[in-house]
Amino acid sequence: MSKFEGKVAVITGAGSGIGRALALQLAREGAKLAISDVNIIGLDETAAAARALGAEVHTATLNVAEREAVLTYADDVARHFGTVNMIFNNAGIAYTGDVEVSEFKDIERIMDVDFWGVVNGTKAFLPHLIASGDGHVVNISSLFGLVAIPSQSAYNSAKFAVRGFTEALRMEMITNGHPVKVTCVHPGGIKTAIARTATAAEGTDAASLGEFFDKRLARTSPEAAARRILTDVRRNRARCLIGLDARALDLFQRITGSGYQRFFAATAGRIMKQAGQASKVS
Repeated sequence: MSKFEGKVAVITGAGSGIGRALALQLAREGAKLAISDVNIIGLDETAAAARALGAEVHTATLNVAEREAVLTYADDVARHFGTVNMIFNNAGIAYTGDVEVSEFKDIERIMDVDFWGVVNGTKAFLPHLIASGDGHVVNISSLFGLVAIPSQSAYNSAKFAVRGFTEALRMEMITNGHPVKVTCVHPGGIKTAIARTATAAEGTDAASLGEFFDKRLARTSPEAAARRILTDVRRNRARCLIGLDARALDLFQRITGSGYQRFFAATAGRIMKQAGQASKVS
């Protein structure tokens, strides 16, 4: 898909961050938008900004973990616009906690939103994308879908699953001759609210970790991330790496194999300690 003008793009999690940045960039390029989020205020702000840029916008409050709601939403969007060309499965949440102390319900919640939300969106919209004759699925994984780190087992699980699901889907579309391209996105540290709004296991200071992420690790703006994603969609790239951190750690993992795990295990405790100290100083 070389041009977005006149195309219908569906974006979940569009109330802030990368989702909002994608919506506004696509609006500038003449796309029609179907945007959703659980955050009604943020969603309305995104819609107003996109309309100010001249875009036709369809909005809906949507929890991507609720499968029947997503299936109904896909039919509503297709009925509204007459066709659907792109789905950006972007909605996601974060959680910090070792396996030993994490509750089953906390792990399930991450999987429900971050993995099953992607599956629900893909499955619901795929028939419409195929029917369009020019479709593209864009699933947001993470740097943590390339490498794992301690305390992120739930998030790692979901994002690794998104990667496997998306890579298999891309091959299926090629094998079956469907007119649908597929891209898996792996952002590194992006300046969004996901770390600040993350939940955590009991005894873990989620606020301190979120503040540390924002100050020390988040280097790429949502706008830069959106531009990178859309560039790679135009080029039909299978994998989109966002940020120097994502590219560097992807290379590190390729070179070291499982050796990266020992390095991360040795450094994780120091980073967690720094996060606590940084919060006390600020």
